[in-house]
Amino acid sequence: MMKMITVLCYGDSNTYGYNPSNGFRYPPDVRWTGRLQRLLGEGYHVVEEGCNGRTTVYDDPLEGWKNGIDYLKPCLNSHKPVDIVILMLGSNDLKEVFHASPEDIANGVAELVKVIREFTQEKQGFIPRILLVSPAEIGEGITHSPFYGSFYDNAIGRSREFPKWYRKVAEEYGCEFLDAAEYVQPSRLDSLHFTAEGHAALAEALADAILH
Repeated sequence: MMKMITVLCYGDSNTYGYNPSNGFRYPPDVRWTGRLQRLLGEGYHVVEEGCNGRTTVYDDPLEGWKNGIDYLKPCLNSHKPVDIVILMLGSNDLKEVFHASPEDIANGVAELVKVIREFTQEKQGFIPRILLVSPAEIGEGITHSPFYGSFYDNAIGRSREFPKWYRKVAEEYGCEFLDAAEYVQPSRLDSLHFTAEGHAALAEALADAILH
């Protein structure tokens, strides 16, 4: 019997599949995670672990349970053995309340990567492939977004620096790297969340990275 390869997708609302047109969730066949499952085929099990508002290592002042590092170990333990982790976090760290630079955010990502490496080695006896994805850029229309106030226009420039800093983390910790901004632009409706077409493009890029 062929071993099933488990792919854990750990992220925020763009992994959850937040639909900017209505605030609900895209159906499974639209979300990049669901599309990725179809592209990879029956030998893979894609696990969706997206949470709206999730940060890397920051406690949200209103919803502190969205800190990504707090849930990471329970998540890894629940789904072990995990063969591949797709990690795409950092957009919510751009919220004004955190005052985080791109380097600060990348340092938070590095902490997550270290947890993945150390915890999986301890709990399942091997370290999974880690595909580190730098998030898509914040759109130019953020000042007209329903989320303006949490995010200011200074988030745009900081988001554009993500690839440089995330690539450094990937190189330091032996991760594979993908720049989501090369494939996805945020919806013009809110300048944050992916369109259905964006989900499709990211799924194809990730499938290609995993299979080749």
